[in-house]
Amino acid sequence: MPTLDDILEQIGEFHCFQKQALFVLCLLSATFVPIYVGIFFLGFTPEHHCFSPGVSELSQRCGWSLEEQLNHTVPEWGSHGAGCTAPLGSLGGNWSTVPLGSCQDGWVYDSPGTSLVTEFNLVCEDSWKLDLFQSCVNAGFFIGSVSIGYIADRFGRKLCLLITILINAVSGVLMAFAPSYTWTVIFRLIQGLVSKGGWLTGYILIAEFVGSNYRRAACITYQLAFSVGLLVLTGLAYALPHWRWLQLTVTLPNFFLLLYYWCLPESPRWLIAQKQNDKAMEVIKRIAKGNKKKLPLSLQNLRSEDEDGEKLKPSFLDLVRTPQIRKHTFILMYSWFTSSVLYQGLIIHMGIAAGNMYLDFLYSALVEFPAAFILILTLDRVGRRYPWAAANVMAGGACLVTALVPDTLYWLKMTAACLGRMGITMCYEIICLVNPELYPTFLRNLGVLVCSSMCDLGGIITPFLVYRLAELWHELPLVVFAVIVLIDGGLVLLLPEMKGKALPETIEDAENLHR
Repeated sequence: MPTLDDILEQIGEFHCFQKQALFVLCLLSATFVPIYVGIFFLGFTPEHHCFSPGVSELSQRCGWSLEEQLNHTVPEWGSHGAGCTAPLGSLGGNWSTVPLGSCQDGWVYDSPGTSLVTEFNLVCEDSWKLDLFQSCVNAGFFIGSVSIGYIADRFGRKLCLLITILINAVSGVLMAFAPSYTWTVIFRLIQGLVSKGGWLTGYILIAEFVGSNYRRAACITYQLAFSVGLLVLTGLAYALPHWRWLQLTVTLPNFFLLLYYWCLPESPRWLIAQKQNDKAMEVIKRIAKGNKKKLPLSLQNLRSEDEDGEKLKPSFLDLVRTPQIRKHTFILMYSWFTSSVLYQGLIIHMGIAAGNMYLDFLYSALVEFPAAFILILTLDRVGRRYPWAAANVMAGGACLVTALVPDTLYWLKMTAACLGRMGITMCYEIICLVNPELYPTFLRNLGVLVCSSMCDLGGIITPFLVYRLAELWHELPLVVFAVIVLIDGGLVLLLPEMKGKALPETIEDAENLHR
């Protein structure tokens, strides 16, 4: 009896229908960006100082800038007018003797816009609340990865996708109108619970629509849409410096994604795995019609040998019950963890140094495009494993060079940092491609989301890892990054090569991938 891959060879592995499906799913990929990295704009911390009525009146009369007030240095005192003396100048520059206390009269921020920090005063003793805000997002990713994965494998990709889009859109709008910090965190946590699971479900869906020869191109294009979303977010953040307007603007497009109900069918691979062959054949005929192909009569009887058997239901134990799948699960979990720690850690580490927030974010986004093009040229020629291992080695080597090169060789240091970001971006894109390929259809979504939950665990600990280690030695986080990513470079070579292979449909297929 013909398999789905045999049928796709006849009706089109990547023709009009699949290209249209990829385009509409790329919109989903782009809308995930503000949730994953939006904290860089929603939570930016401008220069600030505690409002003091006496000093502020004197500053206004004398024309002192905020920077001069913050640094307690006002040049050429006489030029400011008579009676303009330095605030706390009697201390003679010995600021350590100044008694510290809470800010009673509010904070003054040197910013033309607003952020979570400026609106809720998340500075000094309350600065930990900004860390909590981002940790809640990653905690939501972590919890949602497991639950959304089970729902998608148990009840279908399409239903799961629509539910996550709706919840994400509603909670995003509510966050834009949240009356307090507490409600803001709650709505952001809800977005975290559903958004990443929805993004990965869309990734799985497009991987199951196309033939094996085009799976790589479709999946990398889906990830490139995320990179395009980074550029769009940078422009929107620059044009809308007020966080509530920015949050509302990036959330509203999610409601249009509910049109997926009419635009996208259910995954035919999932329907076959659930013994719903009649519905699967209806989807196949829809694909053939969209591709302007005619389905041969010999391929219109889609059956499996165990058609009358029990439906396969996903189980967490299936991820570790058999030896090969167990090995795949543990290696992929470590790889997801490593990719997350380096991807987010390199951004945070570069952000320790002061710079233009918009330009820094833009440069970090642009480096992802050459990484994608390199993979497009190599993955189907060389395979998955060796480029993956090479990307890990490049990222690790770049981290070591960045850590050991002196600051006087700034050009070399920045070049190495960009190569490190490119290397770990390649690792991220490869693991997104390989992870679905190593699990059978009925277990695929659960396997991807459980393994990628380690990515969220990495996102939770990375800020603490970078800031605490940097207090000991500014470059120490880079050395730690190099060690863990070089280990990953060796582990990925233990996975089976999936170049040109069909997606496994059963546990037995997945166990035999290494042969």
